[in-house]
Amino acid sequence: MHPDIHDIQLAVIDMAGTTVADDGLVVASFEAAATAVGLPETGPERDRARQYVIDTMGQSKITVFRALFGAEDLAQRANAAFEDAYEAAIDNGNARAIDGAAEAITRLRDAGIKVALTTGFSGTTQEKLLAALGWQSLADIVLAPGDGVRGRPYPDLILTALIRLQADAVTRVAALGDTSSDVDSALRAGCAVAAGTLTGAHTEPQLRAAGATHVVGSVTDFADLLLANR
Repeated sequence: MHPDIHDIQLAVIDMAGTTVADDGLVVASFEAAATAVGLPETGPERDRARQYVIDTMGQSKITVFRALFGAEDLAQRANAAFEDAYEAAIDNGNARAIDGAAEAITRLRDAGIKVALTTGFSGTTQEKLLAALGWQSLADIVLAPGDGVRGRPYPDLILTALIRLQADAVTRVAALGDTSSDVDSALRAGCAVAAGTLTGAHTEPQLRAAGATHVVGSVTDFADLLLANR
């Protein structure tokens, strides 16, 4: 067990796949984005693009679309179509919390650990998701990529949470996500805990290969880990 695990002041926790069930919504929204920029409906080009989206799950979506489609206008069009499709799914009642997620976050905060919820979606989509779940006041702060704050795998979201919530050091921060990008981001930030959860996109071998310090079954197990012997 990490020697600093009981000194954690801040938990930075991902949303889709970690605290919010994905239920295939990201890939389905990608299909809408791919169609919007004229990618063939079927065939190797579409298959390669879909696989890239799965492999890079957790990263800022606009960054993923820039890598896929190159031209900025295409990337922006794809991103707008993606967010429209994802928000429509939320509006249709498809936002579902992972079992025990809200309770786990509340337990952490009750124990004096501040909580930041982060995402690779835009701030607008994040706000819609939080509203659909009734989570507007669940965490101490919510953060999305934006001006001066790059998305994962960069460390910006975690470091912004540290600054805004005034944690003493990166070694007093624990991060949790369901993708290798989440783990990579936490390691780049210098977190004491760079944990992966098995409720989302990536498997235990993928999370371990990314360098996860811990792999947990769910956000509930993550809370148990941080609160043990506290």
